[in-house]
Amino acid sequence: MNTEQLISELSFKAIRSSGPGGQHVNKTASKVEVSFNLETSEALSEIEKERLRSKLSTKISSEGVITLQCGETRSQHRNKAIVIERLIELLQKNLKVAKPRKKTKPSKGAIERRLKSKKEHALKKSNRKPPKID
Repeated sequence: MNTEQLISELSFKAIRSSGPGGQHVNKTASKVEVSFNLETSEALSEIEKERLRSKLSTKISSEGVITLQCGETRSQHRNKAIVIERLIELLQKNLKVAKPRKKTKPSKGAIERRLKSKKEHALKKSNRKPPKID
């Protein structure tokens, strides 16, 4: 993944934000919406694109566009920086290949300890019951 090329491919849109700012919010477009077209991107290889399509299927539109928004601060520039950081973090997290799990068996000692504790617990429970009178 080429981060600098990826940032140049992003398209931004400023929209009016809700949240902190009072009357200032009604006058300025401080919320930033970033769109990244996964299909036409040259910053990612085909393998990376396929991995992102499968992992981010719920976040990608039918046109292959990932859209994120940020309206946390009153500053459009800060919101833009935050949303770029979030997008890059999202892509990097979903590009990682998970290590395959190695199957292991519990050791003999662990099995014995488990069975011993189960027997102790069962004995404790049975001792709480009133004695049977036949």
